[in-house]
Amino acid sequence: MKNANVVIRPFDAATDLKRLSAIWFDASLKAHPFIGEKRLTEQRKLIEEEYLPKAETSVACLDGEAVGFISLLGSFIGGIFIAPDRQGHGIGRTLIADALTRKDELSLEVYTENEQAVRFYRALGFQEVSRRAVDDFGFQFPNAALRIKS
Repeated sequence: MKNANVVIRPFDAATDLKRLSAIWFDASLKAHPFIGEKRLTEQRKLIEEEYLPKAETSVACLDGEAVGFISLLGSFIGGIFIAPDRQGHGIGRTLIADALTRKDELSLEVYTENEQAVRFYRALGFQEVSRRAVDDFGFQFPNAALRIKS
């Protein structure tokens, strides 16, 4: 189901930080249970203090409420997260489409165990360009690098 009422706006640290952190955490628990709640809790501080403030983040809103976001580092998608109860309604597709209007291409890395995300990106036309056996933290969680051109 598509949701035509999605409004995308720039990130505002003063009003969005805690809400986006909560979306990231809840969506990560659902998508990455193999990482574990303890490590995700530790990573949440990095999300709040490093990643969100430094990235070009766009927030997806429904009826004025933030329900998802995409964070870009140049043309690299550092993260795209949708509140678990809002997934499957076209919000992620809308965020990707919006980012593609501003960038010639987008790239990202996805945990290969996150099969739902892998299917999502492939359905949008992302192509796999490489794989690696460990994540950014050196843990044995395989990642696939994907790319799409506008």
